[in-house]
Amino acid sequence: MPPKTLTQPKSVLLLGATGTIGRAVLQQLLAEGHRVHCPLRGAVPKLGLWAQPGVTPLAQAQPLQVAKAASYDAVISCLASRTGTPKDAWAVDYATNLAYLHALQQAGQTPHFVLLSAICVQRPDLAFQQAKLAFEAQLQAAGLRWSVVRPTAFFKSLSGQWARVQAGKPFLVFGNGRLTACKPISDADLAAFITGCLAHPQRWNAVLPIGGPGPALTPLDQAQALSDALGQKVTVRHVPVALLDIIIGGLRLAGLLSPRAREKAELARIGRYYATQSMLVWDDQARAYSAQATPEFGTDTLADHYAKLAAGTAQVDLGAHAVF
Repeated sequence: MPPKTLTQPKSVLLLGATGTIGRAVLQQLLAEGHRVHCPLRGAVPKLGLWAQPGVTPLAQAQPLQVAKAASYDAVISCLASRTGTPKDAWAVDYATNLAYLHALQQAGQTPHFVLLSAICVQRPDLAFQQAKLAFEAQLQAAGLRWSVVRPTAFFKSLSGQWARVQAGKPFLVFGNGRLTACKPISDADLAAFITGCLAHPQRWNAVLPIGGPGPALTPLDQAQALSDALGQKVTVRHVPVALLDIIIGGLRLAGLLSPRAREKAELARIGRYYATQSMLVWDDQARAYSAQATPEFGTDTLADHYAKLAAGTAQVDLGAHAVF
């Protein structure tokens, strides 16, 4: 039975509801009047998000139990590995998503499946990118309606140096500070785009890169935005990319004897990737990233976010994803 096409309240299974984007998607779904089912790894808290009308928490349930717990019009997966290391990435970004997809099929359900992926999978060089792409392929071959959302940088990813800059320390950039650029998108705007996939046919069976409003920002642009928000000049310190290469090389050598060092080497490789690759749509013909080809959505800007941080009305919450 095909998923409903009317913009009426839907029964939605939300995977990864405890994460930053997952929480934003939950609030957006509730604001739109949908009924939301949220698998949780631990016991269900009696207060907070899970006590809201319209939310059904599913504690410590396996994928097949979840699939049989209700009839779902849509599934939104905001699942993502905490570290991006190979073991975590293949266990979460691929295997857990696939387990839910197979469980839904086994239960005879064919909901619209909306997947939160990442724009960096365009040029995969890391385990977590390969894992995301592998599940994207499985989803697209599953025979149900799908949408793959590939956002650019998150505000929290560009706020990792807030505390050090606020303390008067320099803002660190790699190379000349213009090696990369992105169109960052807020949690709220991304959540609205994700839930909008349920109602807009042009987002069905499509891979959807998406950024926030305004021009693409380089690290030097971010430093200027921080200066404006704090009302004082922020010192910029340039770090050579070669330093990351030296660190990665040393950790790889140590990794011959230490699994922990191997994991740190992968984290360093992730850091190097983000230091040298733009979070924009890749134009394969031009062999370059294109700000013009990167779609924009929403109204929130990074400058708005920094202003809220300066005013104390927002906070930096990197959580387990601080590496990014």
